[in-house]
Amino acid sequence: MTINNLLNMISQQSVQAQEIIIIDSSSTDDTRKICRVYGAQIIVIKKEEFNHGKTRTIAAKHATGDILIYFTQDSLPLNYNTLGNIIDKFKNPKVAAAYGKQISHKNTNIFGKHLRYFNYGSESYVRKLEDKYEHGIKTAFISNSFAAYRKTCLHQIGYFKDNLIFGEDNYAGARLLMENYCIAYASDAVVIHSHSYTIFQDLKRYFDMGVFHASHNWLLAEFGNAEGTGLKYIVSEIKFLFANNAWYMLPQSIIRNMMKYFGYRLGIEFRRIPYSIIFRITMNKVWWIKTYSSKSQPLLGNNEY
Repeated sequence: MTINNLLNMISQQSVQAQEIIIIDSSSTDDTRKICRVYGAQIIVIKKEEFNHGKTRTIAAKHATGDILIYFTQDSLPLNYNTLGNIIDKFKNPKVAAAYGKQISHKNTNIFGKHLRYFNYGSESYVRKLEDKYEHGIKTAFISNSFAAYRKTCLHQIGYFKDNLIFGEDNYAGARLLMENYCIAYASDAVVIHSHSYTIFQDLKRYFDMGVFHASHNWLLAEFGNAEGTGLKYIVSEIKFLFANNAWYMLPQSIIRNMMKYFGYRLGIEFRRIPYSIIFRITMNKVWWIKTYSSKSQPLLGNNEY
């Protein structure tokens, strides 16, 4: 199991974790048994209560450490210095959060590999609020597949926002920047984590991203829209295909990126779309079931956080 591989690598890190906390959404396999072998504390919640912000807030409030490091169960530290290298970024007292580099599995498709290449460069950096004029919404980028936070700073912003369809990490990153803290990227803290999404899965993911941005439009008002980043991504992907002798995948790249943009625009306009269609084009069906009904829709989307 991936959770066993993750915990095994964590147990061998050069900097040891003070505690390991697992949020288990009522699993029915051997997850809890495996976690107990590594001395992890296990917090069990009902499956229907799971959402990305709530579960991470539960873990943060339960933790006693000063620096909180988050992994998803399918992320695997590349070496034994992964934890130490990301913690090192907090020597800067202005850094409230840091995220590490993600590299792809060997069997990841070319588009999944490019996504990691685009988002996780070879140079570390520290971003502050003023960098939004150059980097736009990417200034607030964090991935909770592998990220660390200063607990006092998380507490200051009320931890992670509950019941988001997508992007609890980027939401928190934006809030931290607006409190004049910084976000660090640690290129030497590396995990293996990637996906090989199909074209339709990409459409679904970008639809959910559009819903997230439309529901919390203060993010775009504060940091700028995401479409400029999208254009840079397309240019980068074309270059990546040619550099990797995959030029013959260019037609699929064009179709894939058109579907991403189409999905994102549908997400931005989700209030005009029938619930029956939404349910077919989202990655997060459970969120819609809990948040919406076919007869009514809550008021979402304002400039408040």
